[in-house]
Amino acid sequence: MDRSRFPIDEWALVEDDYRIEDLGTTETLFAVANGYLGMRGNPEEGRDTHTHGTFINGFHETWPIQHAEEAFGLARVGQTIVNVPDAKVIKIYVEDEPLLLDIADLETYRRSLSFSEGLLRRELIWRTSAGLGVKVTTTRMVSVTARHLAVMTMDIELLDGSAPVVISSQLLNRQDGSDEYHVRSAAMGEGADPRKAEGFDRRVLEPQASSTQDGQLLLGYRCHDSRMTIAVAAEHLLQTDNTWSEELSSTDDMAKHVYNIEAREGQPIHLQKIVTYHTSRGVPVRELTDRCRRTLARTVARGVEAVHRDQRQWFDTYWANSDVRIAHQPAVQQAVRWNLFQLAQATARAGSHGIPAKGVTGSGYGGHYFWDTECYVLPFLSYTDPRAARNALRFRHRMLPAARERAAELAQHGACFPWRTINGKEASAYFAAGTAQYHINADVAHALMKYVRATGDRAFLVREGVDILVETARLWADLGFWRHNSTGTFHIHGVTGPDEYTTVVNDNLFTNVMAQFNLAVAASTLSDVERDSPEDYAKAVSRLKLRPGEVDEWREAAKGMFIPFDEDMGIHQQDSHFLEREMWDLEHTPNDKRPLLLHYHPLVIYRFQVLKQADVVLAMYLQGERFTAEQRRANFEYYDPITTGDSTLSAVVQSIVAAEVGYSELALRYFYAGLFVDLDDRHGNTTDGTHVASTGGIWSALAGGFGGMRDEGGSLTFDPRLPAEWEEISWPMLWRGSRMRVTVRQHEITFRVLNGPDVLLAVRGELHVVGPEEVCISVADHGPRREGLLDISTLLGSKRPDGSRFSATVPHSWSEEIDGVDVEAAQAGNLPG
Repeated sequence: MDRSRFPIDEWALVEDDYRIEDLGTTETLFAVANGYLGMRGNPEEGRDTHTHGTFINGFHETWPIQHAEEAFGLARVGQTIVNVPDAKVIKIYVEDEPLLLDIADLETYRRSLSFSEGLLRRELIWRTSAGLGVKVTTTRMVSVTARHLAVMTMDIELLDGSAPVVISSQLLNRQDGSDEYHVRSAAMGEGADPRKAEGFDRRVLEPQASSTQDGQLLLGYRCHDSRMTIAVAAEHLLQTDNTWSEELSSTDDMAKHVYNIEAREGQPIHLQKIVTYHTSRGVPVRELTDRCRRTLARTVARGVEAVHRDQRQWFDTYWANSDVRIAHQPAVQQAVRWNLFQLAQATARAGSHGIPAKGVTGSGYGGHYFWDTECYVLPFLSYTDPRAARNALRFRHRMLPAARERAAELAQHGACFPWRTINGKEASAYFAAGTAQYHINADVAHALMKYVRATGDRAFLVREGVDILVETARLWADLGFWRHNSTGTFHIHGVTGPDEYTTVVNDNLFTNVMAQFNLAVAASTLSDVERDSPEDYAKAVSRLKLRPGEVDEWREAAKGMFIPFDEDMGIHQQDSHFLEREMWDLEHTPNDKRPLLLHYHPLVIYRFQVLKQADVVLAMYLQGERFTAEQRRANFEYYDPITTGDSTLSAVVQSIVAAEVGYSELALRYFYAGLFVDLDDRHGNTTDGTHVASTGGIWSALAGGFGGMRDEGGSLTFDPRLPAEWEEISWPMLWRGSRMRVTVRQHEITFRVLNGPDVLLAVRGELHVVGPEEVCISVADHGPRREGLLDISTLLGSKRPDGSRFSATVPHSWSEEIDGVDVEAAQAGNLPG
């Protein structure tokens, strides 16, 4: 980042120079959200924007997916998040001259997003063409305590003269059908850039209400096809000793509250704009408008100051439970807190909805929910905000009926969760890299058990969690088959793992390992419930129609699961035929041909050994106990050099496993690549919204990579791998009713229970009981370290068992993304934009 423009502040993202060339990126970076409602960092004046954006989690339009060639069971109905009416607009005119940032004479300018307050603040002094100095200060906040509420303030003061000032505050619906319409989904081969959202060639929001009754602005709409409804309302409070008058007006797509003020020098003008959004899948707009009025009345009665105070108190608690402190690394600390702040913005009030891949900061990936949530975000929530984790898992439980229907469409028993969705229906038009990713079933089961083991929430497990485990296990038992040879192994064919550059394969290692876990944990959970709570077990048997012997079938399938492993090379195969493919020549692939998915036909990519993102390496992180130390090292050394890093999901996992197997410098470089993926727009699509899964992965890279924390089998263990350049990291975490602080230094790790019962944990195999008194454990011996970057000379140019030679060289993920990150520069915050 350009530190002359973005100075280091450990508790805020600050911008001191307004520029228009990267508006899309800064609109995302300075967005405010609460998991339900999100507002991009557009300027209040409304003109200088890359993408106007206000989004509501789950509020979407549907459209028929047009397949060039039809086939049974293909996804039929697309879903796209809707850019809802914009309430951010507050235009200023001084002597009829508008404030337009791109042409304004700005004597001072500062914008800051406070992580501790959850507040976006902008301060500037504008010199009008007539020479008047005008000080303008604005704030914007989306409340994390009142789900449907946003509050904006504006302060104006004329510094050296008097003049007429006009403030035009608006609710503006820009969904006028002018966007180009593309039917595509976020998978390879489905559009010019499959990471972007769909547009529409028609009007989406049908007007249902427009009013300025009682001085409140109000607009209401219904989506053309999904029939979802929305209402937005605003109330204004003006405080000034200047003489003023007001006008209110509304049309189908705009409502305005205009103030005409005879402003005097030095006489402040303070405007409060209180906004509320309510949405529904079927409630009429008239009911939503009533809800809006109630929200406004309640907020006006309490006052904006109280709302700001509630916000600050919420974030005080949030940071007490989630802040990761990195000693003497201010630039890194700032970036870490920005990432963790994004997790709060994506999850705090998501409530009954899922967690979209971009949160509600942009339209990227159409506002869809993916498996990323379970693997990257749920671990953070389970250890820091169990309520939010539980909500996300309950969302999956509510999707079970649709998942059962989808499984039946695919001729399978049980349930099949969609690869991408908003309303529970599969929305991926490209089945090879979408529906074929059956592993999402096991990802959900894995996240469920991580939550249960971290919190001890047996009530949720018995009432709802067991349903998820049973239905997902049923799919694996039906999808797989027994090969009755000398070993009698269980196989799963025709699936796609996390790596979307290799699709529809047999025995994908990640899928098989995760399915094995899913089958085994479903069986063991039912046995535990039967033993501990016969009444709940009987209810589950009745509710889920469990067959006699069905659970035993799962145990046998888990026990017999085929795990592909090449004895000659000493590595796990990504799938049964992966090692037979030719290596992609990454060294000689020009930069303008990356990412590969935007420049090569899928069939070209599928023929090669080349990865979009970690696959086997991700399996080793999520199911580490199933691999020996030697296997983890060998697998990492083989797959890391052929991983392009074209997915933002990859760097954080590669960092974790690199640290685990001893490549400490490489682990740090991957960590920085993930840490700044949005702040430096390293994938060129930050404009579409924050990469929420990557922000969750940052926490895992800190606690699980450098802190070495694992909870395999429900046992809490630590094997720290602190970077040599760092002195100390420290983080709080929740574990089975206890709140604990963990601190890792170069030669020791300390624990202290802040509240709750004692905690039993292990450090490098030795058991310890931690209570209120600090426990300090020496970790002077860091285990195997392999300094420097991974030496791939052992791979490149060497022979395969068939006599052919490896031809890959240093991949894009190193030559551009990893070697492009200078460690010292990163720690100083001087990364290239």
